[in-house]
Amino acid sequence: MIGVNGIQYLESERANERAEAAFATFENRRLAREWKTMQAMVRIYCNNLHGTAGDVCAECRDFLGYASRRLERCRFGPEKPTCANCPVHCYQRARRDQVRAIMRYAGPRMLWRHPVLSLLHWVDGFRKAPSC
Repeated sequence: MIGVNGIQYLESERANERAEAAFATFENRRLAREWKTMQAMVRIYCNNLHGTAGDVCAECRDFLGYASRRLERCRFGPEKPTCANCPVHCYQRARRDQVRAIMRYAGPRMLWRHPVLSLLHWVDGFRKAPSC
């Protein structure tokens, strides 16, 4: 199936299971929190714009699977800066545009829905990227 912006996505249980299980794979608390923040943003975006209630649609589930793989394989590991401050752009161009749209929509709403995650994400924004 083809989704928004021409991105292919899978409607498989495997993609959903991977996205849900990804939180448990992050041994570092900061990476786990970043993953939780990403999930919250995607859930807000999907629930409001794609009309889902509770769970996310197949396209957003596939995006979460992609995002978890990027986070798992980040070359900086626990020292990872926020993506905006990172010198390495590991997302594909279409996925980068997709995450920008998600964050642009969900970011302001996160203040009301998840104020602690929002504050911690803002503080993480001051983290400098380690040298490559």
